Amino acid sequence: MPLYMTQFAYTPEAWAALVRNPEDRSAAFSRLVESMGGRMVSFYNSFGDYDGVVIYEVPDDVTSAAGILAAVSPGHLKATRTTTLLTAEQGLEAMRKAGEATYRAPQQ
Repeated sequence: MPLYMTQFAYTPEAWAALVRNPEDRSAAFSRLVESMGGRMVSFYNSFGDYDGVVIYEVPDDVTSAAGILAAVSPGHLKATRTTTLLTAEQGLEAMRKAGEATYRAPQQ
């Protein structure tokens, strides 16, 4: 199954609610992903532009997008950024395929 990494940022209101009543949000995300046929691999809180990152696998891009839309819809997230992840072997396969391809640059 494809792997995805989604970075997320909470709204100030969500932070206020979490400070008043701390909650393990990984459990909620894990249940969401499992309900869509996937599994959560890891969940981290972080500092910087994003407040956390979750790595998960689901059957396809549409399911990943649906999961993120479901997670954003309650309104407690102000931003997300999702990246498809490749294993080392998948990365090598992509490099091999790229080495066999040709592409013309502009004005060439």
